Amino acid sequence: MSSVRVLAGTKKGAFILTADGKRDKWKVDGPHFGGWEIYHLKGSPVDPNRLYTSQTSGWFGQIIQRSDDGGKTWHQPGTPAGEPTTTPEGMPKGESNKFAYDTAAAPLTTHQWYDGTQHPWEFKRVWHIEPSLHDPDMIYAGVEDAAMFRTTDGGQSWHELAGLRGHGTGAQWAPGAGGMGAHTIVIDPTNHNRIYTAISAAGVFRTDDAGKTWRPMNRGLKSQYMPDPNVEVGFCVHRIAMNPSRPNVLFMQLHWNVMRSDDAGESWQLVSGNLPSDFGFPIDVHAHEPNTVYVVPIKSDSEHYPPEGKLRVYRSRTGGNEWEALTKGLPQSDCYVNILRDAMCVDTLDKCGVYFGTTGGQVYCSPDGGDNWAPIVRDLPPVLSVEVQTLA
Repeated sequence: MSSVRVLAGTKKGAFILTADGKRDKWKVDGPHFGGWEIYHLKGSPVDPNRLYTSQTSGWFGQIIQRSDDGGKTWHQPGTPAGEPTTTPEGMPKGESNKFAYDTAAAPLTTHQWYDGTQHPWEFKRVWHIEPSLHDPDMIYAGVEDAAMFRTTDGGQSWHELAGLRGHGTGAQWAPGAGGMGAHTIVIDPTNHNRIYTAISAAGVFRTDDAGKTWRPMNRGLKSQYMPDPNVEVGFCVHRIAMNPSRPNVLFMQLHWNVMRSDDAGESWQLVSGNLPSDFGFPIDVHAHEPNTVYVVPIKSDSEHYPPEGKLRVYRSRTGGNEWEALTKGLPQSDCYVNILRDAMCVDTLDKCGVYFGTTGGQVYCSPDGGDNWAPIVRDLPPVLSVEVQTLA
């Protein structure tokens, strides 16, 4: 029987949750890297034993660590496996925390915040790690301030894909409430040279040449904060998702509105339909049903909790517009948690499992596509990301 490994990144460490294919009894392992903010933790789709984690500390900065045995042991690329990844003083060792911008191709020019002030580009943290679909040593990283990097040696060295910042609109990008991060990376499984990224607050960008050049993909997006309806960039995209069997169809959770593209991001249409609120952060697509989409609405951009204090995942089986509330097993009173953009995922078992984590420290699982929910674990630190691996 297949099994699953759920990877949860939290404000105070990483947790690895495992179960067999029934997904009713779970083993909790962690915390790994206690005290560190784990912005993202993800496994390679090529090698199930290869995991990568993005760690941030106010004291020691940003590092990437790697596991080659499914999370049992970790090392920082650039240090020999088994050796400490920090000095006796606690400072990170190795090369994985060295992200060099390509200042020749894309100078570190300033960008303008909403208050009109100018700010220089600055490396702050890695928001998202996206392993290659064909090479376990190739990983993409989306960072703050918004830029994208790639490693081809398992994390030992990182090189900027400078065409993104060099597109020419960077001075018009501004930070969302959480910062100006390249927070989502989606790779087309039928064309590895086609990659999407989403940036808050800039929008969606697509490359068709493996990151050399990029184009904005924001036609059809609307924002109440932007008076020009034809603006090219500046949209606060929260998340994009696709089903691998239909890569030209994308779904988006915008700052307000749920959107869909049927032409690989060239244009977008509104599919919020009957949702109680079209504000939220995560969005994901069923592994086997490309028209089945999941979102978790929250009340507003100032009240980051579920409407009426009722935690509900909403599912559309029609690709949007028509949505149903999924509530069985979820708290329906006095619930005021949030679900962040990277904190929802799906597995690939025959009965597709859906997972999400909350800022209240719960990780929920539905082993039947959303019909029934149960907590895998409670009382973790606030959950920043949830990913899942389906294991043979």
